[in-house]
Amino acid sequence: MGLSKKEIKAELLRMGRDPVYFINNYSKITHPIEGLVPFKLYKFQKEAVTNFQDHRFNIILKARQLGLSTTVAAYVCWLMIFHRDKNILVVATKQQTATNLVRKVKAIHKYLPLWVQQVAKIVVDNRTSFELTNGSQVKAASTSGDAGRSEALSLLVVDEAALIEGMDELWAGLYPTLSTGGMCIALSTPYGVGNWFHKTYIESEEGKNDFYSMRLPWDVHPDRNDNWFEKETRNMSRREIAQELQCNFNASGETVIHPDDLKRLFEFIEEPKYQTGFDRNYWIWEEAQQGVSYILSADVARGDGTDYSVAQIFRLDTMEQVAEYQGKLTTDMFAPLLFNMGKEYNCALTVIENNSLGLAVLNKLEDLEYPNIYYSAKSTHEYIEANMIDVVNGIAGFTMSMKTRPLVIAKLEELIRNKVVTLRSQRLINELKTFIWKNGKPQGMRGYNDDLVMSLCMVCWVRDTALISNKRENDYKKAMLGAMSVSKGELDTRIEGMAGYRASANNKTNYNRKNMISTKGIFKG
Repeated sequence: MGLSKKEIKAELLRMGRDPVYFINNYSKITHPIEGLVPFKLYKFQKEAVTNFQDHRFNIILKARQLGLSTTVAAYVCWLMIFHRDKNILVVATKQQTATNLVRKVKAIHKYLPLWVQQVAKIVVDNRTSFELTNGSQVKAASTSGDAGRSEALSLLVVDEAALIEGMDELWAGLYPTLSTGGMCIALSTPYGVGNWFHKTYIESEEGKNDFYSMRLPWDVHPDRNDNWFEKETRNMSRREIAQELQCNFNASGETVIHPDDLKRLFEFIEEPKYQTGFDRNYWIWEEAQQGVSYILSADVARGDGTDYSVAQIFRLDTMEQVAEYQGKLTTDMFAPLLFNMGKEYNCALTVIENNSLGLAVLNKLEDLEYPNIYYSAKSTHEYIEANMIDVVNGIAGFTMSMKTRPLVIAKLEELIRNKVVTLRSQRLINELKTFIWKNGKPQGMRGYNDDLVMSLCMVCWVRDTALISNKRENDYKKAMLGAMSVSKGELDTRIEGMAGYRASANNKTNYNRKNMISTKGIFKG
């Protein structure tokens, strides 16, 4: 039995005031098994819709398959029907994903009672957008290009926001379009730490931005229990479970450095003791100590304005970060800075990536007669003395190539995992958070730099591979020369750092004697 005009008017007024009532009583969705069914909101979905009404900016950290995209689509449909001239933009990781949400909005409108559709009918209908007779419209757009940046938006929907590369840049471009009172709904499963979605969500929880946060793990759904979880996760990895079901930022994503190790690094972040230099980007945590050896690693910017010239100084004995520079300097300005930094830290061994611009800096340092430049053998990339360049086919600086890049990154991961390195810089650790595996290659997430990370990689490689290897080689030479100078007795060939080494002389008698080389009877005094 149909409704009277008076009843229809009353229902329309109630729907216009209450989107939850509209969705619960008049919206229909297509169920993959049951077909067309009424859309009955669960408690957490009702709460989400209420939040859309109460808060201008909403950010939702969610598990998969909770029906949140459909909930947002139903809310968008309500907003368009009962409000004139609403301009709504949906962006997502892919154009197709955004288009699918727009199609959900259109489908909900299609299956409304005719007397509801009559309030605002579809007048323009395209594959990625549609418009109603009251002037309200919704469209899907990819995250590339300038979509939506030149128009005022009533609502911006960002679906799977954590997976959007370059979201920081995208948000910077789209935020001004909301300046006239526009709203935003950002929703996503987690995908590692350090990206726009992670930072925005955490800041929201801490009350540092205008977003209202909502966390929806798998068990908010009333039909899911432990048996469901066990069955669902049977063939899922730890990372997949964290990302898809548990709303766990730290264990999700594919960061090169394990999330647990990243979390531990945060414990050592300190404000620098000094922020100096003409641009105040030279940070110092610890001044040079007498008798301490340091290593300085530098990565020279490409010169296109997209990356930074960076330098880091570490103690060689403890691998503690003591100083750092990050700024956009030209090569002629960067070389004198490195010269002064190195001199301040006891003429630190200075390692520079010898790309085209790096070579210019190296040449300048040589002209300035800096006394401790890193030279390496082309074949092994290990440290050599400057006077051995011609003998072993050496070169100034470190060669970062397709061969050496994975090696130095692996060394970085190893030393962090084994708690060898102490990092103090917030800038550096922020880069590590967005340093991910992409297409099987470790690199900075789109829109993020990795200059500090790569300079740290060189520090780790040179300290732990090149220098130690060189030291051990020298120790072996000294041991063999020592054997030639004794007439009798036993030669202890144990080298510090090698397996079986005992620091205390008292342990000498307990050492496995098969590792001792006897010289008795060979050389006579």
